[in-house]
Amino acid sequence: MLKIRNVKIEDLSKLVIIEQLCFSKEEAATETAFRKRIQLIPDTFFVAEEEGVPVGLINGPVIDTTYITDDLFSNITENPTSGGHQSILGLAVHPHFQKHGVASVLLIHIENEARKKRRETITLTCKENLIKFYEKFGYINEGVSDSEHGGVVWYNMSKSLK
Repeated sequence: MLKIRNVKIEDLSKLVIIEQLCFSKEEAATETAFRKRIQLIPDTFFVAEEEGVPVGLINGPVIDTTYITDDLFSNITENPTSGGHQSILGLAVHPHFQKHGVASVLLIHIENEARKKRRETITLTCKENLIKFYEKFGYINEGVSDSEHGGVVWYNMSKSLK
């Protein structure tokens, strides 16, 4: 049975592997970036586990701006207790567990947590092929992002929590 929980430092090596399986070398969060996120934003870094083994992750800091900026991939700070915009810097599911609803459960979980803390929106960037996936969850395509992360074209997706 799938369980969603907050990240622990012991998850680090397994999460780095999942991230590397899901994203190109240029796009994937580094071990250093994950370590920093685990230390600073464990309250918005969630792990999906199956029988005690991590199979997916979702994470991102709460930010002041409506859209993700590239500096967030290396510079983050602790989350405010309430308000702000919940960003999603990464959503990744091990290939063996894709198409089983894991990403959907993680998205719903982070949204529920964001609502409890009165965040204004959830914001993320995605590639064109994933726009329809996020639209199914009520995200609005706000057009091409200024992000140059990983050298690919990203789209700003946003969902109001008000």
